[in-house]
Amino acid sequence: MQLDHIKELESKYLLGTYARYDVLIDRGTGAYLIDKANKRYLDLLAGIGVNSLGYNHPRVKHVLRKQIKKPLHVSNLLYHEYQGRLAEKLSQVSGLDRIFFTNSGTESVEGCLKFARAWANRNPGKRRFRFLALADSFHGRTFGALSATGQKKYRDPFEPMVPGFDFVNFNDVADLERKFNDEVCAVMFETIQGEGGIRMVSEEFYRAARQLTAKNDALLICDEIQCGLGRTGRWYAFHKFAPPSDKAMLPDLVASAKPLGLGIPLGAILLKQHVADAIQIGHHGTTFGGGPLACRASIEYFNVLEEENMLARVREVGEYFLKRLEEVRTLPVVKEVRGDGLMLAVELKIPGKEIVKQLLQQGFILNCTHETVLRMLPPFVIKEKQIDKFVRALKSVLEVQNVASENTR
Repeated sequence: MQLDHIKELESKYLLGTYARYDVLIDRGTGAYLIDKANKRYLDLLAGIGVNSLGYNHPRVKHVLRKQIKKPLHVSNLLYHEYQGRLAEKLSQVSGLDRIFFTNSGTESVEGCLKFARAWANRNPGKRRFRFLALADSFHGRTFGALSATGQKKYRDPFEPMVPGFDFVNFNDVADLERKFNDEVCAVMFETIQGEGGIRMVSEEFYRAARQLTAKNDALLICDEIQCGLGRTGRWYAFHKFAPPSDKAMLPDLVASAKPLGLGIPLGAILLKQHVADAIQIGHHGTTFGGGPLACRASIEYFNVLEEENMLARVREVGEYFLKRLEEVRTLPVVKEVRGDGLMLAVELKIPGKEIVKQLLQQGFILNCTHETVLRMLPPFVIKEKQIDKFVRALKSVLEVQNVASENTR
């Protein structure tokens, strides 16, 4: 089936909420996607952070071939072999105590919000219902997650939002303290903002939020949907400030997803025990979350990362990628280069969509967030020579843009 026919079908029948790239993907291998015309694209987005092991990974294929012969779905009224094992692994690597499986990152955020309210309502005499989130945050597109999203462009078409959400200036401890009061049940943030432009919460802000919530009988929620599960070379990005052994500094709730199911929809909510104690049978549920196929794939994800020392590899290749990106920092159209592990950004002084389009034509997939930020979330299996090839292309495109900008002055 040709691209033009696929586009015609989607235009006629599909609700058009995505501005798709003009590419019809057929298959993939390693860090590359390959279209129907056999053109190769270096996927520097990894399916927007999902395909952390790249494409056509032999160990993943082997596990899925074995599991596909067994039931694909088992209801949560019954046990299956893999849900408990995966929950144990998530608890071990994160330092948190309990796990609830979901279908997606947005659903994980929704669950965190519900659990925080349930925990706050354990004392009916106290009116605790407000959430503090961050400006420029992105937590998802369902009503609760959208209400916690600090970007007007996502919220405005659907107002009014769920009440009880306020926003704190990014990394502004004074603003956090000013807006915090006795009605706040939780403070929530992405440890590294993704859609907000690859911006990292500072250690000062993290510690202030942790101490403020602990002191005032409120919860700390970390959204690690994009930055967690190895993306920074740590199991979770908050481990930079709070290792798994430091229970007091760990968040109370964590939203997780993206690479967890290796492309099979799977998310997770991680909870400390004191929060889990407020949740009773029947308080929450899911039809598909934690199914055997997704959980078995996820267990293999952890096996690969541990047995192949992949976290160290992410740190190593991430440092290399960031160092190479520094070469474009001197160009006048570049404002900043930043990142942690394999979560990287080049912020421009000009709109970035045309840059993305030109790089796509040259065989590189990335995207632009916040209008001017080129975002890169490459697979963990990306090689240095592939990074070199991309940086050369990026530098060439940006140099042309710089000349064009100079000529228009």
